[in-house]
Amino acid sequence: MRGAALFASASILVAVGCAQENVKPGSFESCAVSLIVLGVAQDGGKPQIGNPDDPAWTDPTKRRLATSLALIDRRDEDLKRWLFEATPDIKEQLHRLNEAAPTAIPTKLSGVFLTHAHIGHYVGLMMFGHEALGAENMRVYAMPRMAEFLENNGPWSQLVRYENIFLAIMEDGAPEAIAEDISVTPFLVPHRQEFSEVVGFKIDGPNKSAIFLPDIDAWEDWDDDGVRIEDKINKVNVAFLDATFFADGEIPGRDMSGFPHPFVAHSLERFESLPPEEKSKVHFIHMNHTNPLHQVDGRERAQVKYAGFNVSAEGDQICL
Repeated sequence: MRGAALFASASILVAVGCAQENVKPGSFESCAVSLIVLGVAQDGGKPQIGNPDDPAWTDPTKRRLATSLALIDRRDEDLKRWLFEATPDIKEQLHRLNEAAPTAIPTKLSGVFLTHAHIGHYVGLMMFGHEALGAENMRVYAMPRMAEFLENNGPWSQLVRYENIFLAIMEDGAPEAIAEDISVTPFLVPHRQEFSEVVGFKIDGPNKSAIFLPDIDAWEDWDDDGVRIEDKINKVNVAFLDATFFADGEIPGRDMSGFPHPFVAHSLERFESLPPEEKSKVHFIHMNHTNPLHQVDGRERAQVKYAGFNVSAEGDQICL
């Protein structure tokens, strides 16, 4: 994290291929419709609880927020904003969004899209309650099991009962039109489903599109279902993909072979044969606090960029 100056001078990745024309530095008013990266870390952020040796505790420039995107439509005088994920860092993320795309009412959102019920993706909803924001029917887009979980389990059920949030039920593969030429389509993803479905989102703008897929068990699990991640990448301009862990051995003393995420090192191998224009669409995101990709000048980050891929940075803007 780079504090309040983050959005005034965004850290933009090296352009590789035509898809990178969508990533805009500096002014956030250069795109009528855009996505802004509000967080890139795994659920617990960086530094993470129980990790006192992380230099991010003493160096704020090394801190990272839990993964989140904002979708902004500037075309009307009444600017519209949507969040993807309600993270534990939602206060800071909404503050940063207000710096990038201010509205007359700083807390105004047109909706929040949730991928699933793991802590980094929904617990920020608590800030909409009467103890904090006291929101009025904040539209929360959720899959059926996710909505049922929120309705039937406290403290989330209180948000529904007090009408702090309004649950808009989504359906696998069914586009949700949020503007005349903007839609969000959920797609089911194989990942731990203790309390809800897990989905990614295809986000279609007036000119370009993106997928947001922060969590998946393995690309090969999708292969078994007849779905190939390469086909998903091919159909969009930008793909935000799960980069939770870089490689086995990242966490000392742990056998990581069964961890339910594709290692970035494996993704690089799998995507090696993609043409350069396809590789350049990939933006790795949702990095655990142990992931060496957090090191801006690190060897692993250089490896990813040399191979033609990208690592998401807080403040990146994608024009749609």
